Amino acid sequence: MAAAGHVGVQTIRFYQHRGLLRTPPRGEGVRHYDLEDVRRLRFIRQAQTAGFTLEEIRELLDLNAGEDRSRARELAMARIEALDAKIADLQQARQALRRLARECADGKTGPCPILAAFKV
Repeated sequence: MAAAGHVGVQTIRFYQHRGLLRTPPRGEGVRHYDLEDVRRLRFIRQAQTAGFTLEEIRELLDLNAGEDRSRARELAMARIEALDAKIADLQQARQALRRLARECADGKTGPCPILAAFKV
């Protein structure tokens, strides 16, 4: 299961502990997972990559069983808004660093503005 989902065994145990994955019984000391378990694990990983929290992922998994498309869409739209805000913040940080890098290159004396900008 870990290899199929490209995660560590501890990650699977963590998801099981959080109730996101089922814990199958041990058969002869080995747990047996099916394709649905792997699909669910991959869904969790992809949703995390998109920035959803584990609680939101739990809700999405529950919605999938109930086919509540409007709530799933609400969660996705809220995630898009959060991503847009983060992108805007990152673009501002990039612009600030570009400006500081130019000032550092232009300056002939004194401390580099990059270092001064991050001083405590």
